[in-house]
Amino acid sequence: MTWRPQYRSSKFRHVFGKAATKESCYDGVPITRSVQDNNFCAVNPRFLAVITECAGGGAFLVLSVHHRGKVDPHHPRVSGHRGNVLDIKWNPFNDWCIASGSEDTTVKVWEIPPHGVLKNLTVPWKELQGHSRRVSLIEWHPTANNILFSTAYDYQVMIWNLDCPEQVIKNPVRTISHHTDVVLSMSFNTDCSLLATTCKDRKVRLMEPRSGNLLREANCKTHKASKVLILGNMKMLLTTGTSRWNERQIALWDQDDLSVPLLEENLDGSSGVLFPFYDPDTHMLYLAGKGDGNIRYYEISSEKPYIHFLTEYRSHLPQKGMGVMPKRGLDVSSCEVFRFYKLVTIKSLIEPLSMIVPRRSESYQEDLYPMTAGYKPALTADEWLSGINKGPVLMSLKPGNSKEDGDHADDDRSRMPVSNGEDLALCSPPRTENELRLKFHRQQEEIRRLRELLNQRDVRIKQLELEIKNIKNSQPQGSL
Repeated sequence: MTWRPQYRSSKFRHVFGKAATKESCYDGVPITRSVQDNNFCAVNPRFLAVITECAGGGAFLVLSVHHRGKVDPHHPRVSGHRGNVLDIKWNPFNDWCIASGSEDTTVKVWEIPPHGVLKNLTVPWKELQGHSRRVSLIEWHPTANNILFSTAYDYQVMIWNLDCPEQVIKNPVRTISHHTDVVLSMSFNTDCSLLATTCKDRKVRLMEPRSGNLLREANCKTHKASKVLILGNMKMLLTTGTSRWNERQIALWDQDDLSVPLLEENLDGSSGVLFPFYDPDTHMLYLAGKGDGNIRYYEISSEKPYIHFLTEYRSHLPQKGMGVMPKRGLDVSSCEVFRFYKLVTIKSLIEPLSMIVPRRSESYQEDLYPMTAGYKPALTADEWLSGINKGPVLMSLKPGNSKEDGDHADDDRSRMPVSNGEDLALCSPPRTENELRLKFHRQQEEIRRLRELLNQRDVRIKQLELEIKNIKNSQPQGSL
């Protein structure tokens, strides 16, 4: 009997990483020198935010996602914190809203003006005061509007409702106190009915975030976990960390049984923390090590052997952190399935890096882009707090699509005209002051976009007139 190798059929086997050209990078960015194991960068289809090094207080830069080349060293910043900023995250349902956690023990939520930060921003929209030590991590609720999670060096995880009228909020709606040391990462399942955390005490915990109940706890002696991800609705957790011999390692866990890992895989002997990124649409997992130049990527399946190595992107530039573009901001015309924004401290550079599936056809590839989580919340903050769970409101990435899955609500994709060029509409009267402000921002952005379009058309008309004139001049008189 002849031996035959087992080949897996996968459309992602040939995915490759394509780094942006030097001209398309963000150059001259004074990236923070903080040693915190965070990404220090947050991206949405409109803006890129990055934590910067500065004397006295903490600050971060907000740049247009279309910025090219050198960044002005005097570019205005968001600088209202009294201590270093340690984490920043964009609101998934409002491209003009960003939260920041700082060493000054506060979390601040900022409203970015429609055309970006044109002067230093020092007054936040909301300030959250509850932690007693520096705030190390913040996360937005994946489906409910205006719910924010924060954790600090006081070992507490706090849940905040931003829908209250006060500008300074001193009482979180829930405080989770199961941790005996610093929380290193937080991850939610698709509808946020489960919260997984890793902690410096080496334990992985699975909790119900609303009640704060601890469901399961993993205390594996052969794997010291530093980062955790709940893999969508696959009922599995993935952790990155180190083995007992200090090798970097990934481990896969059954969500319903954390007694022993389903699988452990050693990677290398480097010391940098491994940041995991998971795309539930393609079931692809990306591993980027702090201080590494390479990014490994895998495909996850629900059956053994669970994790299938695809290949790796290699670069000689080491990364300090990574921003990730939401799916709605990807370039579907070039078959881009993921996009990183890589912080290269040694060159003060932010380098966009696209993960591309090579295809011959230039038409929209339906199989690469299933319906994905959109920019509309599925729930209000009060609905989620009252006990309702809902998965994300889905949207299609197909250019020209104007309806979403589910109730086919009026499309207001004006938050992301950069993404796929859909029709922009402003519908349904605002119910709150926040919604009114958001509608105003969108309207301003739409007016600016239309002005740009008119200017481009004017230039094109002049070019055509000039071409006609040149053709007439170049032809002999008798032939006219």
